[in-house]
Amino acid sequence: MLEKTEAIVLHAFKYGESRMIIDMFTRRHGRLSFVAALPKSGRGKLKKQLFQPLTLLVVDCDVRPRLQLQKLSSAALMMPLPQLQVHEAKLSMTLFLGEFLYHALKGEQQNEPLFSYITSSLQWLDGAVGHVANFHLVFLMHLARFLGFYPNLEGYREGCYFDLRASAFTADMPLHRDVLMADEAAKVQLMMRMDYATMHLFRLTRLDRQRLLDIILAYYRIHLPAFPELRSLDVLQQLWG
Repeated sequence: MLEKTEAIVLHAFKYGESRMIIDMFTRRHGRLSFVAALPKSGRGKLKKQLFQPLTLLVVDCDVRPRLQLQKLSSAALMMPLPQLQVHEAKLSMTLFLGEFLYHALKGEQQNEPLFSYITSSLQWLDGAVGHVANFHLVFLMHLARFLGFYPNLEGYREGCYFDLRASAFTADMPLHRDVLMADEAAKVQLMMRMDYATMHLFRLTRLDRQRLLDIILAYYRIHLPAFPELRSLDVLQQLWG
């Protein structure tokens, strides 16, 4: 039976001559893969332009749990995000975050708070004016809250370490190598204080931003097994570091 749900496009590729495979994170069912027939004319319900990374859609689909590929009947914009496609800096972040979420949300079940967090963040970025260089750092660190490994900030004291495996600050050096020394632990604590409204107040150098992103990616790889190297990372770092 057809049902309607909101969805975030994660990845799409052409399959054969007339079909596409589209991975989406949906509000009602979590992560799903769809197969869609591409129209032969511009009048069809499924235009391939709709399936760019992080496009927000409302889709009609027939979801059957035992199938690997669900049938997609129609798709329409949930809301336009035009700046994410034409603004160079925002486009680079969209490509990076789309690839990141494609891997981070594999197997993710229904999670409405997570869905709302992603959509509201994208709306904020689309409408933002001015300084957005720290957006991806804030987005990724707060995303961890919805995936179950948000850092415990209560134990922070000046001079302590940050245990990446335990997601916590500690006064004692852990007996493994996945640890940040005191200076970088302090940067993590600083970064967790940022949000979209205040991130422009934190003046980070290009090297600071690049190192913080390296730490975040290392953190995710510890908590999400088989998380790969991201091809879009080089483009992002050329702009923001």
